[in-house]
Amino acid sequence: MAIAKKKLVQWEPTDIKKELLSKYPAKVARKRAKQIMINEALENATPEITANVRTIPGIITMRGCTYAGCKGVIMGPTRDSLNLVHGPIGCSFYAWLTRRNQTDPGPDGANYMPYCFSTDMQDSDIIFGGEKKLAQAIQECYDLFHPVLISVFATCPVGLIGDDIHTVCRNMKEKLGDCNVFAFSCEGYKGVSQSAGHHIANNGIFTHIVGENDEVKPGEYKINLLGEYNIGGDGFEIDALLRKCGITTISTFSGNSSYDQFASCHTADLSCVMCHRSINYVADMLETKYGIPWIKVNFIGAKATAKSLRKIAQYFGDQKLIDRVEEVIAGEMVAVEAAQKDVLPRTQGKTAMLFVGGSRAHHYQELFAEIGMKTLAAGYEFAHRDDYEGRRVLPTLKVDADSRNIEEIEVEPDSTRYNPRKTEAELKMLDEKGIKFKEYEGMMTEMEAGTLAIDDLNQYEAEKLVELLKPDIFCAGIKEKFSIQKLGIPMKQLHSYDSHGPYAAFKGAVNFYYEIDRLVNSKVWGYLKAPWQESPELSATYVWE
Repeated sequence: MAIAKKKLVQWEPTDIKKELLSKYPAKVARKRAKQIMINEALENATPEITANVRTIPGIITMRGCTYAGCKGVIMGPTRDSLNLVHGPIGCSFYAWLTRRNQTDPGPDGANYMPYCFSTDMQDSDIIFGGEKKLAQAIQECYDLFHPVLISVFATCPVGLIGDDIHTVCRNMKEKLGDCNVFAFSCEGYKGVSQSAGHHIANNGIFTHIVGENDEVKPGEYKINLLGEYNIGGDGFEIDALLRKCGITTISTFSGNSSYDQFASCHTADLSCVMCHRSINYVADMLETKYGIPWIKVNFIGAKATAKSLRKIAQYFGDQKLIDRVEEVIAGEMVAVEAAQKDVLPRTQGKTAMLFVGGSRAHHYQELFAEIGMKTLAAGYEFAHRDDYEGRRVLPTLKVDADSRNIEEIEVEPDSTRYNPRKTEAELKMLDEKGIKFKEYEGMMTEMEAGTLAIDDLNQYEAEKLVELLKPDIFCAGIKEKFSIQKLGIPMKQLHSYDSHGPYAAFKGAVNFYYEIDRLVNSKVWGYLKAPWQESPELSATYVWE
């Protein structure tokens, strides 16, 4: 017989926060208290949360490292970039095909994503240095594949022994001639989280590739899609929808991307930012150097997708495009509304928790709301304060030592190619119509009052939240998946979607509705007991208790 879940509805947000902190030593509790916020967002009075600070030693964080963000998240989805990891083989394997980034081979057939390239450093390389081995590996990669780009990634031991990977790459680029070669100093320890790796990777792309190809690509209404990584085929779904509307995607950073897309992105007329944290500074640099304005979009959720398409159409201001977008939205919403009507009786009133990287903990709340589900708590793994509170807090942010580890590129208007796509008067007129440029409201401003926003959630807090609030579904990453399931709660990976997806755009929304319906209404979780619940053998207390 299934075990009914007992919901503890008497818990107030303040009690939950107090309970989460109760097991910590006093000093740790004071630090974590600043990262656990009871949302009281009303208009512009968003409470201040501490974010982008190092994880407290001893806490089992859900974060990734700087290397993972650089190699795995940003450069990993680029199909014709041969990614060579300079370090032990374990680091390379860790960042190989772990996120289900999908790709098509492109017109030239080049696709190196199925391969795992590493210099496989041994003890002797750590002692005597690995520069010669790196140069040899670059030459071998070139001889075998003749790629247009070889990207080299530093791992922790490389930073510790001081291999000059940048000089090696410059020398090899000069030697090879027709292959770009450059490196990323993205040692895992270098930043607070994988967010530092995103910044390092994007800086490298902007410095070494962007602007190389001035060729004007065919098509109308040209945009860059920034912060979309084609997990589970999301990017395919978005591209198909944009093509249906008549919108041309010049580049995607960096799902199903190519070297030429990066090299040509400065020819677009608008940048659309999906994941704010992973790439907002690239949008800023493209505007400063080439005059391309940017807006925040969201293709997760049917309503959000429709809103984003309308924003793009209004920006270009062509009635033909505006009418076409409305026609596409009307056609796509038929299936969306039918799916909503089908699942709503079974999902209405259910609850969810989301602790996911990028903007996903924000975006997916809209999808859950579309099928009547409420988000009880949410947070990011690697956010900064502006991801929670909106970009209006940027002037008040302090640059700390960790942030100074990341090179800031000084960008100025290009002497020949700077071309503002809109005049100041046109931008002002669009702003008055509700098209906000360089703006992101943040996650907390759109969450209900009394919900919890938690930065850098850890294993203990995740299990405690589940124990206290008994959500109907918990969304996070692979590190949390099985521990949550053992508590009898369905767990949905929103980092790599398990084996499902796509969940973007209108068709993706329908997929998501039915996937969540299946998960929250499955009876199997009520039968589940972890081994230690069946036969507990060990018990202990904390030393300070």
